Amino acid sequence: MSGDTAPHIVEDFVGVVRLLSDGSVVRGDESHMSAGPFPDVPIVPWKDVVYDATRGLKVRVYRSSVAGGEGGKLPVLVYFHGGGYCVGAYDQPMVHSCCQRFAAELPAVVLSIQYRLAPEHRLPAAIEDGATFLSWLRVQAALGAGAEPWLAESADFARTFVSGVSAGANLAHHVVVQTATGQIVLGPVRLAGYVLLSAFFGSVERTAMESDPPADVSLTVAMSDQLWRMALPVGATRDHPLANPFGPGSPSLEPVALPPALVVAPGRDVLRSHVLRYAARLKEMGKAVELAEFKGEQHGFSVRRWGEANEELIRILKRFLGSAQLK
Repeated sequence: MSGDTAPHIVEDFVGVVRLLSDGSVVRGDESHMSAGPFPDVPIVPWKDVVYDATRGLKVRVYRSSVAGGEGGKLPVLVYFHGGGYCVGAYDQPMVHSCCQRFAAELPAVVLSIQYRLAPEHRLPAAIEDGATFLSWLRVQAALGAGAEPWLAESADFARTFVSGVSAGANLAHHVVVQTATGQIVLGPVRLAGYVLLSAFFGSVERTAMESDPPADVSLTVAMSDQLWRMALPVGATRDHPLANPFGPGSPSLEPVALPPALVVAPGRDVLRSHVLRYAARLKEMGKAVELAEFKGEQHGFSVRRWGEANEELIRILKRFLGSAQLK
């Protein structure tokens, strides 16, 4: 009688990602997770461009509807999608709709980035892809008129902002730190600021919000824990530096010359305390940080639906992007 046993399910994330005991992964349809397109989404021109030919990774370039400033140039807004590093996509309908809205209303060239997902590609794979993209952007800036035509025409690379929602915000933090510490060389590109929307941070120690979460949240503590188990290196805890920027093994951010940060904290988010701590710790270090709280909103509200809070977010983003012109 054979001692072999069939692979069994180790993790099952809402029926969309199943991790089996032999390390294989079975993916299902994510469409039921989407909040659907925003109403009356402005139609803006967009196209996909390969930034990593080896892995076939793409960036979706959105041409802004807003007129540029001097020379017709606009800031560059790099955007990393969310999904706990395990689900989601740069071309997912709700991500696409959100970026269309940003491109229609913000004075910016919006770049939505594809990156590898866990558990097939555990962290730091996604961070590495973010770094590869920024290196590609540096090459584009150096090419000048020979760059990707829409970038050559409209992008002011000296006013580049890195942003993301949820896991994308976590990713944004890490590539900004790598840039600020010289691990990523940007050359003609200058990071003028970064934006963290509903950042996906964690720690082994529970926060008060995690211990007593509000009802009917879009991201539960159990979901967050499960995503970290599938995304982090095997055996790592939520105090790993990629999850907890202030964990026991995390490098100090005190000596790092970070660009100005805009940190968006939804009030009904189980990760809210982590986000507030991030902003507070940076402020204590003397970093330039703007905290925008949205009391009644859920984790990832900026991409899940459209409402008054999103209109207010647009106003805040416009001001933040515009502040780079004053420096």
